[in-house]
Amino acid sequence: MLKKTLFGLLIAALVVHASGAAPAQDGLATVTVQSAGGAEASPYDGVVEAVRQTVLAAQVPGAVVALSVKAGDVVKEGQVLVRIDARAATQNSAASEAQVQAARSALEVATKDYQRQQQLYQKQYISQAALERAEAQYRATSAQLKAQIAQASAANIQSGFYTVKAPYAGVVADVPITLGDMAMPGRPLLTLYDPGALRVTAAVPQTALGRVAAGQAAKIELPSLPADRQWLTRPQVQVLPTIDAGTHSAQVRVDLPADVKGVTPGMFARVWLPSQAAASGRLYVPSAAIVRRAEMTGLYVIDSNGRPVLRQVRLGRVENDRVEILSGVAHGERVVIDPQAAARVR
Repeated sequence: MLKKTLFGLLIAALVVHASGAAPAQDGLATVTVQSAGGAEASPYDGVVEAVRQTVLAAQVPGAVVALSVKAGDVVKEGQVLVRIDARAATQNSAASEAQVQAARSALEVATKDYQRQQQLYQKQYISQAALERAEAQYRATSAQLKAQIAQASAANIQSGFYTVKAPYAGVVADVPITLGDMAMPGRPLLTLYDPGALRVTAAVPQTALGRVAAGQAAKIELPSLPADRQWLTRPQVQVLPTIDAGTHSAQVRVDLPADVKGVTPGMFARVWLPSQAAASGRLYVPSAAIVRRAEMTGLYVIDSNGRPVLRQVRLGRVENDRVEILSGVAHGERVVIDPQAAARVR
């Protein structure tokens, strides 16, 4: 009977050792912090940018008489966003149209007179000089009509500047004006961006560019999103061909999927780029062992007396069901897998 009991305890110990977990005092299941090797990926801080972001500015002066959008609104292509007082421009356009009508009437008179002069010249009732004067009058009147038409077209185009429309479907990011403000040429009226075309831009030091190849895959970390949507794998990286003289770094761009949710321009992001070195000293623990209380992130670590002690840690990247520990624990320490059970130990 004693042999069977000892044999059963031995088998249980081998199973615990094979799974990487071990019982601690008070029956808590623990796991030893181990380092993991593999291909190393270096993080670079970046920011989310909109591929298409437009600052719409006024082209003509005037008071803002209609403002139909606010920051955060989703607009369609061609939707009216801002109207500027266009009464003076409307009157100028009407005056130009009237001048066009007058020029048309003058051209009709000049055309008929020229035709009569041609008939009289064929019958030799007038001289060559009289015919040439009629022809010159006809050509001058025709040129005046063309000039009036061009002037009226320019007035109509300018009157369209008083209505600001969305150049594409997007989201209104900022509206720095209010109803009644005076719009001036070049003054920004609002900012619009396309949420379906976003990218992450990060600065990579010049010394690390040799390990970054354009077109290779990269991982994007978005820390502000929920845990299940923080990581994205993108198949291609774009490295800009210029290096900043002040920081000695190059811009690296990674396009985000068109259907990504909860991401806006200006958000903080990290670009993880693979390098040639092997990872060493990276510590990983099961994701279930992480404790989050308000702004504190920690682990229950078994101390020298075999008791669980809550210790604050700094997390790194998440890989499947494990998370990297950047600081707070050391290699070989034991952490509790079930934080709720550890919290009940007194």
